Order: sequence, then C-alpha cells, then structure tokens
Amino acid sequence: MASLSDIGAAATINLISAITFLIAFGILRLQPFNDRVYFPKWYLKGTRSSPTHSGGAVNKFVNLDCRTYLRFLNWMPAALRMPEPELIQHAGLDSAVYVRIYLLGLKIFVPITVLAFAVLVPVNWTNETLENINDLQFSDIDKLSISNIASGSQRFWAHVGMAYVFTFWTCYVLYHEYKRIACMRLHFLASESRRPDQFTVLVRNVPPDPDESVDQHVEHFFCVNHPDHYLTHQVVYNANSLAKLVLKKKGLQNWLNYYQNKYERNHATKPTTKTGFWGLWGKNVDAIDYYTAEIEKLSKEEAAEREKVTSDPKAIMPAAFVSFRSRWGAAVCAQTQQSSNPTLWLTEWAPEPRDVYWPNLAIPYVSITIRRLIMAVSLFFLTFFFMIPIAMVQSIANLDGIMKVLPFLKPLIEKKVIKSVIQGFLPGIALKIFLILLPTILMTMSKVEGHISLSSLDRRSAGKYHLFVLVNVFLGSIVTGTAFQQLHTFINQSATEIPKTIGVSIPMKATFFITYIMVDGWAGIAGEILRLVPLIMFHLKNTFLVKTDRDREEAMDPGSIDFASSEPRIQLYFLLGLVYAVVTPILLPFIVVFFGFSYMVFRHQIINVYSQKYESGASFWPDVHRRVIIGLIIAQLLLMGLMSTKDAAQSTPLLIALPVLTIWFHRLCKGRFEPAFVKFPLQDAMVKDTLERATEPNLNLRNYLQDAYVHPVFKDDGIDTSPAIDDEEQNLLVPTKRNSRRSTPSLSKMGSERGSDAGV
Repeated sequence: MASLSDIGAAATINLISAITFLIAFGILRLQPFNDRVYFPKWYLKGTRSSPTHSGGAVNKFVNLDCRTYLRFLNWMPAALRMPEPELIQHAGLDSAVYVRIYLLGLKIFVPITVLAFAVLVPVNWTNETLENINDLQFSDIDKLSISNIASGSQRFWAHVGMAYVFTFWTCYVLYHEYKRIACMRLHFLASESRRPDQFTVLVRNVPPDPDESVDQHVEHFFCVNHPDHYLTHQVVYNANSLAKLVLKKKGLQNWLNYYQNKYERNHATKPTTKTGFWGLWGKNVDAIDYYTAEIEKLSKEEAAEREKVTSDPKAIMPAAFVSFRSRWGAAVCAQTQQSSNPTLWLTEWAPEPRDVYWPNLAIPYVSITIRRLIMAVSLFFLTFFFMIPIAMVQSIANLDGIMKVLPFLKPLIEKKVIKSVIQGFLPGIALKIFLILLPTILMTMSKVEGHISLSSLDRRSAGKYHLFVLVNVFLGSIVTGTAFQQLHTFINQSATEIPKTIGVSIPMKATFFITYIMVDGWAGIAGEILRLVPLIMFHLKNTFLVKTDRDREEAMDPGSIDFASSEPRIQLYFLLGLVYAVVTPILLPFIVVFFGFSYMVFRHQIINVYSQKYESGASFWPDVHRRVIIGLIIAQLLLMGLMSTKDAAQSTPLLIALPVLTIWFHRLCKGRFEPAFVKFPLQDAMVKDTLERATEPNLNLRNYLQDAYVHPVFKDDGIDTSPAIDDEEQNLLVPTKRNSRRSTPSLSKMGSERGSDAGV
C-alpha cells in the first residue's frame, strides 16, 4: 500500500521527467534545423520559411543567440494568447472544440477540488476510525478518504450533500458547454466557405435494374424525384486493388529516389541492393536498375487494373455521391426517406472529400450488419480476455509480486528509496506500456465494420476504447482477480451487489490511479510536445531522401489529433475525478494539473504542429457529453454501493435520486442540442444559398463539384470518370432505356419504384 512518501517519490520522478521534456523542447524548438519539426503547420500554410541567419555555417543549424534561451518558455503564454475565433479559423472547429474538452475538465474540477478540500478533507481527517482498529495497515492517504469514517456515522451527511453539489455543478457546466458548442457549430456551418459536402449526399444500396446500369439508374431516379435540385453525381468504383498497386508503386519510387540521391552524392560506386524482402537477402543487383525495372513492371499492372475498373460493370458499386444545385436541396435529400422501401436508396450527408475512407465504400451494404455483429462479439471477448495480461502485469508490478517472481531482489527492494519508486511509479508505467497496441487493434476493428469516413472511424474507435478503459483500466484495476474470476463473481451475484463489491475496493485503489495520472497525464503529455519520434524521422529523411523543397515538405510529419485514443483517455480522468471527488478527494489536484497542463500543450500543438486530416464540425461533441454523463452515473452508483457497506441507511435512499436526475438531464440535453450535430437546418441552408446567389451570380457549381468525389487514384490521370449530367436540365421528360410506357414523369417514377422493388 503506497504511502504519502511513495506518492511523493512518484511525483518527483514524473515532475523531473516532465520538466526535462519541457526544457529539451524549449531548447530544440529554437534551433533552425528543427524549425520544420516544431512549426510544420505554418510551413504547410505557406506563411513560414526556413530561418536564415547571417554568419558562419554553424548559424544555419544552431541558434547562437543567448538571449532567446532566456525566453525558452515563452511558448506557454503564446499558446494561450490566440483568441478562440482566430483559433477556429486557423485550425478548424474540430481542433478548437477538442481543446475545450480539457477546458471543460478545468471548469468542472477546479471548484469541486476547492469544495472537497474545504469540506470533505477536514471531515475525513478529523475522524479516528482507522487508528482505533487494531492490526490494520493504512496510510495517511486513507485517513483523508471516506474509509476513515465509522459505519453509521452522521458525518456521511457531508458526503451525501457534496455528492448533490458536485452533480448539480457538473450538469450545470455540461449544459452551458453543450449549448456553446452547438452554437459554435451552427455558426461555423453558416459562416464556412463553400465546400463540396454542403451540396452532396451519399446514396447507398442502390437497387439493381435490368434495363439500366447503376450510373444511369442513379441519374434517372434523382432526375425524377428531385427534378429542381439534382445537378450531377459520381458513382463509386471498387478501386481497392488499384489503390494497393498505386501505393506499392509509390513505395518503390521512394526507394528509387533514395538510391538516386545516394549515387549523386558519390559517383564512384553505384548502389546495390538484394532482391529479397526489404533487401535483406537474395541476389545482389544494381539498385537503380532494379527499382526502375520494378516500377515499369508495376506501371503495366496498374494500367491494366485501371482499364478493368473503368470498364467492368462489376467494379461499380451500388452507391454514388449525388450533388445538388443548392444546400437546401442536399439537406432535404440527406434528411428524408427516398423510397417506400426504407432499406433502399439510403441517403446521408456525404463526408467532406478528405474525410472519405475510400476502401470501405467498396463494401456491400448488406454485409455491414454482419460485420458489425462479428466485431461486437470480438470486442466483448477482447475486453474480458485483455484483463488477464493486465492483471498479471499489475500483480507483478508491486512489492509482493516482484519478490515472488524474483526472490533474490528482496534485499534491494526492501530499501526505502527503491520501495517508494516501485510502489509509486511502476504500476502506472506498466499499465501505460501495456495499452500501447490497443488503439491500433480497435481502429482495425472499426475499419472492418465498414464505416465510410475517417471521422466516423475515429468516433467508433473512441467508443470501443472508452468501453475498454471503463471495464479494464477502471473496473479491472479496482476489482482484484483474473477476468474469469471477476466475470464469475458478477454473474453469480445480484445486480444490486455489484456496486457494493466495487465500491468497497475504490478507496484502496486511489494511490494506484494517482501514480497512473502522473505517468500518463504529466510526463506523458510533456513527452507529446517534445515530438521525439517525428524529430528523429525528419532528420533521417532530410539526410537521405530529401532532394527538393517538395521532398522536404513531404518529410515533415505534422501529425494530427488522435481522437480515437486521446478522447477516451480524457474520459478516464473525468471518471476518476467524479468517482473519487467524494471518496478520496486527495486525487483531485492531480487531475486538475492534468487538465491545465494538457490544455496548454494541445493548444500549442494545434496552433503550430497538427494538420487535421478532416473537418467534421465538432460532430463528436455528443459522444463527449454522453461519456461524461456515464462517468457521473457510475460515480453515483458506486457511492451508493459504498454507503450501503457503511451502514448509512438513512443517507443511501437520498442518493437514488441522483442517477435518475442525471439521466433526465441527459435526455434534456440530447433533445435540445443533439439535432444540431446530426442535421442541417433548412432555414440556415436557404439563407446561405440566397446569400451565395446574390454575391456570386455567375458561379459554375457543376465545374466546382465535378471532380470533388472522384476516387483519388483516378485524379490527374486523364481517366474519364466525370459525373453523369443531364444536358436537358429544363426538360420535364426523363429519357430512360426502359420501354416507352414509362416515358412520362409519373410513369418513370413508378418504373423507378418497380426497379426498387426488384432489389428487395
């Protein structure tokens, strides 16, 4: 059991690590040759160029101005100085709202921390319950927790009262933050410059028609049913095999460029390589000739595959991106049912072009339900089976576990300094290391499910990660035993007993979570700003591969916010803060430090470093709100379970109202604000269309939208994949390949419905 001295040792180690990272960052960012690593966003925007210095050659690489080193921490106030409207314009709404999650944590937990230390800490500390129990080992941290209150004590009324105060304050902050984010999103959508996705919907599950191809069927359907607003469309090709060839060719071209650069630096000997895997074995050949021949061979395969994709009807998927003349027309189509059969002609807002995850567009829609069922079952088993290695690691990462596995280390471990380091540092770092591969696994599962945009992949992966963190990191760390023992315990006890089982263990695990917060939330965030891996990779590429300015830009890796893993990690801190606010308030200052430090670091990163892959208009915020609510309800249920073990019969019934009120509050927010994140108001669409027609009367919208949703492998290659258009835009008759009795608009519509029925 870790004591205050153990926590102090862990805090010292993590503070030293964090300060070291910050000092290293402060020095490295001032060096001219690192400028593209720490300010890549400004280079990509074209507003920054490589620093030039007069003097010797050393000045091109090292900053010799000693005065700048005295201000090496000036990035901190600079990160906070940019106003939020300017931040949104500079980095996008997604990035600006993401850092507001950390600000939300500060708004919630700073007042809660002050109240908890003013009320609950004195109430817990002044009691002497633990000291009066014989043969009981406890630490000073336990004296600050609810464990120091005797069963049936009237002091529990203070904890019940603070539970209500903390709940009401959390809901108050959440409501106003949800309202503000919803207003920011609507304002962003209204003021945003023209984008293809504002005029485009994705149509899926297009039914087969015996008389028309998918391309013709889509055009006919929308000409008939949206005659005044339909403009053009682009069918979806299954170009996954072609994309793999293009990617492979790009990799070979990079190797060819590398060896050509190497030869230009030294003409004495031509570079060689081996023909085996990664050049590790096989026949030794001339590298330049080998990769040139491989690229030529692959180019022929690529050309054949392109011809196959564009000419084979089976390569056309029953889906299309359909564009309209106005935002109003697109909104009506995206938010309404298109056919009497609700399983056909499914429409949704198209992601912006850079948000599209093209490989999943080739997945047949009918297989998506099966895929998601399989992944749900897989997630269940992954969640519970992952408890086994986590339990093993955490059982070893303590004094008893280490002495059992490595008994010869017992004399060393029993030393006070070593003991403090192990108990205060090792459990947190062990869990942190063990979770490194998890985001990749969960993202792969989300891709298998068939989501068609990068933003939806991130949100779904974040949902899986949040469940995993909740079950394994939180509940799995609190409840001792292996996964099967825990599962057996939960199955064989009533649902009302589960909060009691977990609630009793909560105070005992406070020290473990404190160490985890310091490792992950202090040193880990400081390591984020240092960008050690991108720094090393940039200099390796710059040394061996960079030949032109374009090569140098490609060598920069600005990265982006990894929402799929970072947002669930933030939710763990919300959960820990809400659970321990009443139980063990000493944990709260560590969480406040995390939120404050992270807010400053990530604000700096989105200003100077990150270049987001897409812009979803903060569509993830309802998930953030819901997960905080889940954490609040879990905290209330566990407090009820803990109180029931303390013979606080009079106070426990009062706590039952808290989860009921919290659920009601969530439904209120969901009905009031969530529609702004899933629908686009027709009123706003009409206003924006009217303004655009007044300011740009000669806009050629067709040319603007024509190539927006062409598959990336077809762009700039001269392939004819232009969207089908209707030249007779004002003609009420829609010619089709069906027989003449379907030539009138009314009969054509019926014919389209008949084609729809054929696909049932």
